[in-house]
Amino acid sequence: MALLTLGAIFLLFLVFALLLSRCSGGVHGLPGGGERIGVVEINGMLTSSEPAVKQLIEFKDDDSIKAVILRVDSPGGAVAPSQEIHDEVSRVAEMKPVVVSMASVAASGGYYVSIPAQRILANPGTITGSIGVIMQVTNLQELYGKLGLKNQVVKSGEHKDLGSPLRPMSFEDRQILQSVIDDVYDQFVTAVSTGRKLPLDKVKRLADGRIFTGRQAKEAGLIDELGGMQDAIRAAAELAGIVGEPKLVYPPKDKESVLKYFIEESASQVGRALQQKQQGAPAMQYLWTGLD
Repeated sequence: MALLTLGAIFLLFLVFALLLSRCSGGVHGLPGGGERIGVVEINGMLTSSEPAVKQLIEFKDDDSIKAVILRVDSPGGAVAPSQEIHDEVSRVAEMKPVVVSMASVAASGGYYVSIPAQRILANPGTITGSIGVIMQVTNLQELYGKLGLKNQVVKSGEHKDLGSPLRPMSFEDRQILQSVIDDVYDQFVTAVSTGRKLPLDKVKRLADGRIFTGRQAKEAGLIDELGGMQDAIRAAAELAGIVGEPKLVYPPKDKESVLKYFIEESASQVGRALQQKQQGAPAMQYLWTGLD
């Protein structure tokens, strides 16, 4: 019954993806005959940098795109994708104006990707900040014991199973993980100090993981202005020297990517359901966990 249910869900996803893919495709933008501003949207958890980096590169290399707006609505996510998007935003900003428009949430990794922009705007009630790194490990040893399961490990070194959820964390384990967290945290703080041109000591006082409203972030120097998407459009046009109403250009929708997403997501759900023995491995994240 479980397999039949999962199969039905998979087929439902597939049919929906096929219908959706017929309705998507082509460059889409807002009406207007003026000079062009590219818009890259960063939404949800940052688990992959590929789509955003690809879009940024296309807008960077397109001479008809006079500026880029990064619309961020994300609590952050994995460290590496955040850093890769940050670095590509920095490269774009070297060639043309980049303006960030923060939506509901642009925290932790969502803030990290915004740092290199020439101008950052947030709504007064936007949740941002949360500068820091987190790694969470759940100890499942007692649960395994109640189920009559015993974990056996053969390893090449003392710390090869570092972060395992199937044994208590030792003092040495914690020291190693803390040293890694501290190093990645230092990278975040340095990036904020460089990008926002703030003294390192001031950034460290702000970088204890706390969140800020947009208004608080402006007072702290973490953003430049209060405003929404329309204000970001005006700011980008001003920086690019655009006279008149600009045309917003969004990356083309890829029909195959929509279908591929639903197929991969369905397969992932089935895989997670059938492979319960693989427990969540620890991973460093630039993430605000308040949305969990």
